[in-house]
Amino acid sequence: MSIDSFKHNKDTRALIPSTEEAGTESASPVVQAGQESAAYPKNPIVHRGQDPELFWMEKYGKDDNDDLLNVDIRSLYRHEHIAPETLIDRLYRVKEAQVKQLDMAGLFGNAIEMDELDKVGSYYSHQDGWKNRLIQGDSLLVMTSLLEREGMAGKVQCIYMDPPYGIKYGSNWQMRLNNRNVKDGSDDDLSGEPEQIKAYRDTWELGIHSYLSYLRDRLVIAKELLTLSGSCFVQISDENVHLVRCLMDEIFGSENFVSLITFTKTGGTSSNLLGAVSDYLIWYARDVDSAKYRQLFESKKAGEQGATGYTLVEDTRTGDWRSLTKTEREDISSIPPHLRIFDGTPLSSAGVTESGSEQFEFGNKMYKPPHNSHWKTTRAGLQRLVAFNRIIAIGNRIEYKRYLDDFPVFPISNLWVGLGERGFTGEKLYVVQTAAEAIKRCILMTTDPGDLVLDPTCGSGSSAYVAEQWGRRWITIDTSRIALNIAKTRLMTAVFPYYNLYDEEGRDIRQGFIYKKVPHIMLKSIANDEPAEEETLCDQPEIDGKRMRVSGPFTVETLQNFEPVAPEVLDAEVPDSNELERFEQTVFEHLKSAGVKNGDKGECAVFTRVDRLNRDYLHAEGFYQSAKGEKKAYIHIGPKFGTVSKKAVNEAVKECRAKGDADWLIILGFSFESDIATHEVTTSVGSFEVTKARMHDDLMQDGLLKRDKKAASFVTIGEPDIHLERKGDTATVEIRGLDIYDPIQDVVKPRDVADIYYWMVDDDYDGSNFITRQVFFCGSDDKEEFKKWKAGLTSLAVQGTKKQAQDTLKIEIDDEAFARVYGHISHPIEIKHPGQKIAVRVISQFGEECTKVLEV
Repeated sequence: MSIDSFKHNKDTRALIPSTEEAGTESASPVVQAGQESAAYPKNPIVHRGQDPELFWMEKYGKDDNDDLLNVDIRSLYRHEHIAPETLIDRLYRVKEAQVKQLDMAGLFGNAIEMDELDKVGSYYSHQDGWKNRLIQGDSLLVMTSLLEREGMAGKVQCIYMDPPYGIKYGSNWQMRLNNRNVKDGSDDDLSGEPEQIKAYRDTWELGIHSYLSYLRDRLVIAKELLTLSGSCFVQISDENVHLVRCLMDEIFGSENFVSLITFTKTGGTSSNLLGAVSDYLIWYARDVDSAKYRQLFESKKAGEQGATGYTLVEDTRTGDWRSLTKTEREDISSIPPHLRIFDGTPLSSAGVTESGSEQFEFGNKMYKPPHNSHWKTTRAGLQRLVAFNRIIAIGNRIEYKRYLDDFPVFPISNLWVGLGERGFTGEKLYVVQTAAEAIKRCILMTTDPGDLVLDPTCGSGSSAYVAEQWGRRWITIDTSRIALNIAKTRLMTAVFPYYNLYDEEGRDIRQGFIYKKVPHIMLKSIANDEPAEEETLCDQPEIDGKRMRVSGPFTVETLQNFEPVAPEVLDAEVPDSNELERFEQTVFEHLKSAGVKNGDKGECAVFTRVDRLNRDYLHAEGFYQSAKGEKKAYIHIGPKFGTVSKKAVNEAVKECRAKGDADWLIILGFSFESDIATHEVTTSVGSFEVTKARMHDDLMQDGLLKRDKKAASFVTIGEPDIHLERKGDTATVEIRGLDIYDPIQDVVKPRDVADIYYWMVDDDYDGSNFITRQVFFCGSDDKEEFKKWKAGLTSLAVQGTKKQAQDTLKIEIDDEAFARVYGHISHPIEIKHPGQKIAVRVISQFGEECTKVLEV
C-alpha cells in the first residue's frame, strides 16, 4: 500500500524561466531574436475557396482589409511548483515499514540546478521533465506563447473549450473563493471579472460581433496546437450554436466536422415558450481521416436506450419463454434471476442466393426465408445455432435469440442523456461549473493515457481534474484569479482511484491501463464456431484499492513576471506611445466607472475626475468622494507586461511626498515585486496612505466597454501581518491578520485571518523557485479541502492493521497536523542552514495574493 501519483516520465516540455528570473530568457529556437508578434490568417477557408463565409462587424478590422491576426509573442514564467505528495507527507506518521519519500530534486531538479546552466542559452532549447500546467493570463497570448516560443505546434491531442455562451445577462460568477451561493440576476453577486460579465450582460463593445472575434482568434491558434489526430470540442448553448459551428467550419473546414453532441442539463432555462434543457458540444477534428477515436459504451438496461427491443424472457430451468409483464417492464429488478432476458432478431438478409434461400427444418416444421431474402448463415451454421438453443419460432418465422448479456453494453451516440444528474462529483465548486461527465467522455473518446489535453477556459478546473484522473497530461488557462485559485486548490487536494498500469514495472503510463472487457457474442461467432469478440471499456480501468492517488506535480505559471531581476530595465522600457495612451485611457475610464475596490461593497472609491500627469512615477491624479468630502489621490500605473518594482514604488512615494497634497497614493499593477512596503507616509504637511491595487488582465483585451460599474478592474491588496518564531532548530510562521485601507473612511482596518482563503509556505526558498511545501486553509468555511485525504489515509491505515503478517504500510494519522491545516500557524520548519529563507504566499478570498520573504 502506498500514496502515489501518475507521472509522465517519458514526456518533456520546454524549460521556461521562473517569475523571479524574468528577463533572463533569450529567443526560443522557434522565435527569432527581435520577433515580437506572429501572424495567422483570420479565415484560412477563404484562401481555399471551399466553404461559405460568415460575416460580422469588424471581422477583418475596422477598415475591413486586415485578413491577418497579429498576436504578441510573450514569455510564460513559472510562478509555483506544486506536488501534492509533499503536502500529504506531513499529515501522517509511519508506524512500520518505510514510506516512499518524494525526491524533490527528482521533481524539480532541472529548475533548482539552473545555477549550473547558462540560463539564457538553456531556456526553451533545454528540455525539462513534464509537469502539468495551470496558467494565468489571456488564453490568446498564452496559446501563442506555447505555439511560438515553446514549439508546441501539433503537440495537443484534445482541446476542450467552454467559452461564455453568448451576450445575454442570464448568469453570474462568484466574487469570493468560498462563496458559491450566488443568486442569478443579482447585482450584489456580480463577478469582478470583466471578461465573464461582458459575456452575460451585453457589455461586449460590438455585442455578438465582438464575441465572434474573441472566439475566432482563440480557435485559430488552438487549431495550430492540435496534432493531426487531434480533436477540438466547444461547449455552447442553443443561443449561438449555429454561429459557432459556421465559425468552426471556416477555421477547421466543414469536411473535418465530426458531430454535434446534445447533452441534457439538470434544469431547463425558463421561458414563456419552449424551455431549453440541453447544451451542445461541437466536435471538429484537425483531420477527420486521421482522428483518434476510442468507442465508449453504456450499460444496457432492458427497455431503456440501447435495449428497447428486449421484451422476452426465457426460463433457464425449463426452456419456456414469454413476454415481459407490465410489472416487469416497469421494474426490471423484479425479474427473478432464473429468467434470462432476450430479443428475437431476423435470421435473414435481403437478396436471393441459391443455397441460402432453401428451406430449413426447426421443431419438426419447415421454414423458408421471406421473399427475396436468404439466411444469414449456412445450413451448418443454422444447425449450430439450434444446438446452442439460439433459434426461436415466432409464428411462421424463425428468429435468432439474442440475450441481453450477449453484449451487455451499447455504443454511445451523439445524444447524451442524464449528464446533469450524474455529471458532478461531490459539491459544485464553481457557480457555472461544467458537468465532469461530458468532459470525461470527450477526453476518453479522443485521447489515450499520456496524451495532452488543453483547456483555454479553465473555470473551476474541471478539464484538468478529469485529465488528471484519467492519466492525461494537461494545460489549462484562465484570466480570473478566482478561477485559477479554485482550480489550484481543487487539484492540490484531490484524491483519485489508482488505476493499474499495463506496464506496472516500468511505470510507462503511455502503455495505458488494464481495462475491463466484455463479450460481444454475435450470430456469426456461434454459427461459425468462432471465439466471441471482446470490447474494451476505456472508462472502466482496473482499480488497486491498496493505493491512494493524489494529483501529479504541476506548475502555476503566468504571463506577468512577478520578480524582475533588474527592475530598472523594466522601468526604462518605453512602449509605443499610441498604445500607452490607449491603455492609460482605458485605465482612467475604469477608475471613473468601476473605481478601486477592496472587497467591501461600501468601501469602493469611484473617481469623479482623472487627469494625466507628465511625471516619471506619478502618472495621474484623481478625485473621489469620501465620508469627509472630496479627496485627492495620485496614481502610479505599472507596466502592461511586467512587474511593479520596489524602486518604482519608492520613487512614486518620493514624488508624492514632494507634492504634499495627496491623501492616497495608489500603485496599480498586474504584478508586484515581493516585499513592497505599503504604509502611511508622513510629510511636513500631513500624511498619505500607499496602497497596491491589482489591475485585472482583461484590461488588456480588446472589445471591452469602458464603463462597467460592476467590474472589479482594480482590487486593493491587503498587507498580511506575518510573524516568524524560532525555537532551537525549528521555526514556525504565524499569520496574524490582513490590513486593508478604507479610502471612504480614510482608515486602515485590520481584517480577520478568515479574509485569507489559504496561504502557502516554501520553507527553504531559493530565491527563484517557489516550491509549495505547506498549505493552510484558514479562511475555509466548511473545512472540506483535506477531508478526502484524511479518509484515504485512514483507509490505508486500517488495511495495514488487518495484514499484520505482511510487509505492508502501517500509518498513523497526525491529527495535530490535520488541525493545523485549517489554522494560521505553520507546521514546524526545520532550520537547515544559515541565511535560510522562508517565503510565505497569502491568497485572499478575492484571489489576490501577496508574497513575503523572511530570513531566519
